[in-house]
Amino acid sequence: MSLSIPQIRANTMRARHLYQRTRRQHFAVGAFNIDNQETLIAICRAAQKLRSPVLIEVSHGEVKALGLENVRDLVDNYKVEYGIEIYLNLDHSPTVEDCKRAIDAGYEFIHIDISQEDHEAPLEEIIKKTKEVVDYAKFTGALVESEPHYFGGSSNLHTEKIDYEEIKKTFSTPDFSKYFVESTGIDTFAAAVGNLHGKYPVPKVLDLELLQEIRDAIDCGISLHGGSGTPSHYFEDAAKIGVSKININSDMRYAFRTALEKVLKENPDEYAVVKLMPEVYGAVQKVVEEKIQAFGSAGKAVV
Repeated sequence: MSLSIPQIRANTMRARHLYQRTRRQHFAVGAFNIDNQETLIAICRAAQKLRSPVLIEVSHGEVKALGLENVRDLVDNYKVEYGIEIYLNLDHSPTVEDCKRAIDAGYEFIHIDISQEDHEAPLEEIIKKTKEVVDYAKFTGALVESEPHYFGGSSNLHTEKIDYEEIKKTFSTPDFSKYFVESTGIDTFAAAVGNLHGKYPVPKVLDLELLQEIRDAIDCGISLHGGSGTPSHYFEDAAKIGVSKININSDMRYAFRTALEKVLKENPDEYAVVKLMPEVYGAVQKVVEEKIQAFGSAGKAVV
């Protein structure tokens, strides 16, 4: 069921208050991707248990699978059922048109990522289209996120090692971060400091000194994409520095699939798969709870 404009604006105002709390209280909110209802339930259960605010996010492929408005309805329904503080983010959306659809549907957070579709998109185009989304979002108050260039990796299980010499070439810099934020008017800057999409055979290493320099250079919120496979102490330090949002996907996907494979193997004659899902819920919920604790958001929900 569609939300009214006053309802959408009330939700986005609460989302903005959440961002203010993350900065004042030095915690980050987890932004967890879903591509099925079971993962959404696991996230909601973790949020309820630990009294933590959470963001549910869907990327372009996940929107195609689940439906933009369907996800809005699911999140709203579980928000009431579990009595939790929960918001919805459009993640790495490659077009202005898709962002506008999500804003109209009441998504509180919007990530416009022109470089997702065109890795070589010129900076001028990225700035222009990001500003268009920022201007459109003013009607509902949705918070807009962006970055000035392509962010590497993919939300999957990788077998190759991380080539940090190559990755360092795409690191954010304080001066350019400031220029991009001022040129676009975004609410959230997606920083690149060693974070990388996907789960790799070695732990990720974040440049916290660079992150602090970026924090000192810009006033808006900061997000860290590619949080999966990152040692927890980096998250704890990042939240203290002033990161407001940390994205998690691959760690949950890995837990979901491995748990599902296990229960299917153990129950070869059971075709009512729904009966096997509690163990899968539990595996994903455990991952989400671990992230919530590392982000410092446990007990920070305002319902």
